[in-house]
Amino acid sequence: MLNQLIHFDQEVFLAINQGLSNPFFDWLLPILRNPYTWAPLYLFLIIFFIKHYGKMGILIVAFTLANFGISDALSSHLIKKNVKRIRPCNDLVFKNEVNIRVRCGSGFSFTSSHATNHFAMAFFWIALFRRRWKHALWLGITWASVISFSQIYVGVHYPIDILCGAILGILIGTGVGYLFKRFFPDVLQNDNLTETSATT
Repeated sequence: MLNQLIHFDQEVFLAINQGLSNPFFDWLLPILRNPYTWAPLYLFLIIFFIKHYGKMGILIVAFTLANFGISDALSSHLIKKNVKRIRPCNDLVFKNEVNIRVRCGSGFSFTSSHATNHFAMAFFWIALFRRRWKHALWLGITWASVISFSQIYVGVHYPIDILCGAILGILIGTGVGYLFKRFFPDVLQNDNLTETSATT
């Protein structure tokens, strides 16, 4: 059963990594999975949260960082170091079939920390803002999915690494969002919090 699952995982990987190969994806997807690409977005969100929610915005930023720390610790340090699945681009038997489009790296493959971390951040923000901003749900899912899909296309992760990382990230982000709203239920209730915070 396990061997069949691994074989299926490799077949889906090749269908994406090889079957979808094209010059546009070769250029775009390595950029999208690069953390530095999204640095301006993170800076914008930090400024927006603090400007829009005042002192409570700092709390949102702090929870975002804690959420990221939890997801990265679980994926990179707990799961990867115990499962020890070799990346497709490092597998001595399989890597000759892989189109390697970025530096492979020496870390393990399961679960994908890119998927875990970005889905955790996306679903934390979705938990906080989806009732206020109707586009938060699909924007967050699309953002995390594109980054995660890119990891398969560039050759550094199998689909199951991505799927399980995404599920883990969704659970973490939703859980942290639930805790935030439970302990700070009034933070997102109205936009007048900025003015309230500024006068206290």
